[in-house]
Amino acid sequence: GAEGSTLMSYFSKNQIQALKPKIAFSTLRDLQCPVLQSHDLQGKPEESCSTEELFEWLGAVLNQVSLDNKSSSFLSTYCCPEPNTVVEKAFLCTITGFLIPEKIIQLLEQLCCYFGEPKLAYWLTLTVHGFADSPVSWRESEHGFHKGGENLYNFVIFRNLDYWLQMAVGAHDDCPP
Repeated sequence: GAEGSTLMSYFSKNQIQALKPKIAFSTLRDLQCPVLQSHDLQGKPEESCSTEELFEWLGAVLNQVSLDNKSSSFLSTYCCPEPNTVVEKAFLCTITGFLIPEKIIQLLEQLCCYFGEPKLAYWLTLTVHGFADSPVSWRESEHGFHKGGENLYNFVIFRNLDYWLQMAVGAHDDCPP
């Protein structure tokens, strides 16, 4: 009775601001990017990089790890896989919050518009992270936090609209079929 109405007035007043996604943009300049071929998942020496190499590179970029393999770096000696190319400008958009699947599909569709004229990008990615301590992951299984709480998928979309879908979950989690 009274408790319910108090809660309703609280939420209507506050508009549940905590659930409003936060959006951050940044421009990465002179970024070393792996060369990818949509039909070649394994990569070929001197021609293209593999899906695993891309996934590792993406993790470094999203975590703002330097890619120049300096021996003086205490953080990382990682370098971009070969073959690679330097991209003058890359745009990174991070949306933090609770997003329903329909919004993610909408984002994918908007990203694909980026391949229209002028055709600047050869490929782009969309990574969706579940919260590390989320109670569920895919299917009906509980999400096993254990060490890192991995719970994400990544789309790599190419100019010809071919795409790769990469998924990462913890060792104790179910993966989609």
